[in-house]
Amino acid sequence: MKTSVERKLTISVAAGKGGTGKTLISCSLAQALVRRHPGAVQVIDCDVEEPNADILLRPEITSREDVSILVPEVDLGRCTHCRKCAHVCEVGAIAAIGKAVLTFHDMCSGCGACAYVCPTGAIEEMPLRIGELAHGTSPECIDFHHGRLDVGHQRATPVTNAVKAAISPDMIAIVDAPPGTACPMQEAVDDSDYCILVTEPTPFGLANLREAVATCRRMDVPCGVMINRARNAYTEMADYLDEEGLEVLMSVPERRSIAEAYSRGETLLGADDEWLDALLQMYESIAEAVAADAATPSA
Repeated sequence: MKTSVERKLTISVAAGKGGTGKTLISCSLAQALVRRHPGAVQVIDCDVEEPNADILLRPEITSREDVSILVPEVDLGRCTHCRKCAHVCEVGAIAAIGKAVLTFHDMCSGCGACAYVCPTGAIEEMPLRIGELAHGTSPECIDFHHGRLDVGHQRATPVTNAVKAAISPDMIAIVDAPPGTACPMQEAVDDSDYCILVTEPTPFGLANLREAVATCRRMDVPCGVMINRARNAYTEMADYLDEEGLEVLMSVPERRSIAEAYSRGETLLGADDEWLDALLQMYESIAEAVAADAATPSA
């Protein structure tokens, strides 16, 4: 977590499971903030396997660039068949069989360990495209960035890190994280000033919220909860939130007008402008929590 709150905040939005409304909240919050901070809000869509924030924000994409990793090419004329490259590869992307050395680029993580341990310099690292970055601006002048992992590639982290590099210290950054609590989510949430955890009041929602809260705490990223599709009181979730001292930043009811707006590709503000104040208040609560945390002396 960053120690200074003088600059604009970086807020990640995550969920322990898909379908809770994480992207809806990310985009709604950005649209609300840009009204108060014109030209100083950006959305960083880090759900690189299925990015879809562009559906809600409708940015005009003005640039695209490849994301590549370095993969090994073996010069068999210089290879001494020591097999060190195969032994050091943790993902099985290179195999030494007799006098042959086989490389499997689709499995490669691009760590460079094989080239590092090769005693004869027989391994040359070559770029391999694994994804794409896109940059544009929404009609509200939200600075928009997303990454997209190419089909067939398994390593989302390089694309996630590439799109996160677009975060500007001079702008409020809303990072839309991938669902779940595995490595892609952790890479997206890492270094955030705060993480909004979107959940729903169901047994599945609570089970996944527990995992998401535990993950944020292990990463030392402060978090609060946003309850989506709230309906009848769910005492088990209320008890858990009280026990853990988790703040409910905002609650959005299960309402037909919201579902209809979402089906049209619109955010909460498209459903009703009444959500503007609630979204801005959520940001203010987060800013106060971050400031208080920064003012607290370390143990």
